Amino acid sequence: MTTDESGRADRLAAVAELRERAGGTDPEAAVAARAALGRLTSDDSRQVSSAAEEALAATSIALDPPRIDFGPVSPGTPRLSASVSIIGAPTARASRIKVTGPGLRARIAGDQLQVQWLPGAGTLSGKVSLDGPAGAADLTVTGHLGSGPLTGFAAEARQTALEQLGSLRPVAVERKPPRRSGKGLIIGLAATLVLLAGTGIAAAVSTNRSATPAVSAPPSAPPTTKPAPPREERLASVDKPTVAGTIRVGDEPEGVAVSPDSRTLYVANQSSRILSVVDLSTRTVKSVTLRNTARFVAVSRDGKRVFVSMYEKDLSGSGVAVVDAEKLTVLQNLQTGVQPYALSVAPDGRLWVPIHGGRNVEVYRAADLTLTGRVFVPENPHAVSFDADGQRAFTPDHESSTVSVIDTRNDQRLRSIPVSAFPHSLAVSPDGRTVVVACFGANAVDIIDTVTLARRGPFRVGTKPQAAAFATDSGHAYAVNEASNSVSVVDPRTGRVTATVPVGRSPRTMAVSPDGRFGYVSNGDDDTVTILRVS
Repeated sequence: MTTDESGRADRLAAVAELRERAGGTDPEAAVAARAALGRLTSDDSRQVSSAAEEALAATSIALDPPRIDFGPVSPGTPRLSASVSIIGAPTARASRIKVTGPGLRARIAGDQLQVQWLPGAGTLSGKVSLDGPAGAADLTVTGHLGSGPLTGFAAEARQTALEQLGSLRPVAVERKPPRRSGKGLIIGLAATLVLLAGTGIAAAVSTNRSATPAVSAPPSAPPTTKPAPPREERLASVDKPTVAGTIRVGDEPEGVAVSPDSRTLYVANQSSRILSVVDLSTRTVKSVTLRNTARFVAVSRDGKRVFVSMYEKDLSGSGVAVVDAEKLTVLQNLQTGVQPYALSVAPDGRLWVPIHGGRNVEVYRAADLTLTGRVFVPENPHAVSFDADGQRAFTPDHESSTVSVIDTRNDQRLRSIPVSAFPHSLAVSPDGRTVVVACFGANAVDIIDTVTLARRGPFRVGTKPQAAAFATDSGHAYAVNEASNSVSVVDPRTGRVTATVPVGRSPRTMAVSPDGRFGYVSNGDDDTVTILRVS
């Protein structure tokens, strides 16, 4: 073997080793290996340079397909979702994301890039750019608001949805992880079922790499081959709710939550170690005795478990009671940080517990309630609420007068938004577009756009608003005014108060039933819950 042949063999061996490093899971090693491969693409030996080019291509990030066209969609469509495959080394999943385009969002979930568009008033011409240890890749995303009958692929998508759904009755939609089929665009029935506001028609798109990707839009006319699925629309909320009654519960009720089937109300009584359980059809009340004083309450997505935050006045006994919703027995007590506050269950089932005394939010795994992480925020987190798809969480930082925005894919705080004085609670609208913040010290609510994170307000409500809630149709927000003994009804589009409804003394929190019919307000000084007819 000549010297040239020996050197070429060594460099080919180096290319093979560098390719392995570039395709590994260590980001720093991958970056260094790709840089070395880049230099070897200029090698004098065509064999070596070709091998280096092939190694770079094999370990570089790529998106399949590189373009999404949502096509024409009808005005009022709440959101559209699509997923594309991320191809390349494992480090491609550690890429940074940059999104440009109105109403466009993106996140990495495993080997999928999940893209969502909240249609606005015009045309979308956007881009999702990934950049990281595996190089860079761009996804072009387009779409526009149409009018009149759907044509082309949009019409085909509608017909496909109707054929797949058949006589399936579209009920509350659960977003599930995308199901892969090859390396192409994944927009299957389980991944992109979208319940369109005002139509009740669920649209899905079959997997087809050669076709333009997902579009979800209400049909313009009944299908000719099969009847449309039965319509099931969200109840429209009213400008002025009416009082439909009261229920006597425990000593100083604070947190309230309604079961997913809207049949049961759970009330945490903060001057006792009692969780009140109300059968809403009969208004009978049962009690569950807890280890420590009850504060706030949340229900699992399947309705089988109830979570109650607990602590005493001296902040001892901090924890979360896990209650079996059927047997009404305490399954276990989680040990948490000091002073767990208004806890919440995320769309993915994880339990998020704001730790008022610890300047962080604890996150517990859905399956076994193991503590998996903490998200540190400014002082002091009072609550947590999620957008519709669980991509972002929002928490009011009471003493800091900010709202923290958290990326739930990596449980990292993205930023904090200054708001009015002493935000005590907040709620995200069911359509995922709006956050209403109850600012206790400003006697006002602020409104945040979840896409732009722009804040509007303050908008004056009652005195000392302690809690916020939303109607299920997203048409009205509610501020519970502790010192005014009232609930302010707010139009989230304008901030205008449409009504002020008297309730009991010292109202604390409010929950709206998932069926959209009633809101339930805890009255701390009356030991009652006021029932409001909100639709």
